[in-house]
Amino acid sequence: MSYLVDGNNVMAQRVGWHRDKPRARRTLMDELADFAARKHARVTVVFDGAPEAHFPDGATYRGVKLHYAARGSNADERIKSLVERARERRTLRVVTSDRALADYVRRCGVEVVRSGDFRRLLEGEGGEAPPEEKREVRPDDTAHWLRYFGVEADDE
Repeated sequence: MSYLVDGNNVMAQRVGWHRDKPRARRTLMDELADFAARKHARVTVVFDGAPEAHFPDGATYRGVKLHYAARGSNADERIKSLVERARERRTLRVVTSDRALADYVRRCGVEVVRSGDFRRLLEGEGGEAPPEEKREVRPDDTAHWLRYFGVEADDE
């Protein structure tokens, strides 16, 4: 599984993050690195704003790939570009709370994880969602629901 993270969205899930943005970035990078190691996942993060002096665009920190918005642009546009270039979209998850970006990413066939939900994963709360339970539909179940919705057996 691969994650493409809108860094500022995830940082904004913590109160007061904006008071020290470089520290908030470094803290998130550490959390993402721990998450990647724990889940055996590939993680890429995109931040708004200028690159950190010690972490230029395209750098890797403890296994986490770092990108920044292009000058005069924003992280959402960079994420769109990375999604468009992704070879394997079925195993990619984009982490964002931006509704327009989430809609675009879904149209590209990529799963979206809301930033608050991802923040809880980073903090170790709840873990991954369990896979959906598959249940066989019995013939008597079908008959019951057809009657419930007013469909007679002859109407089929």
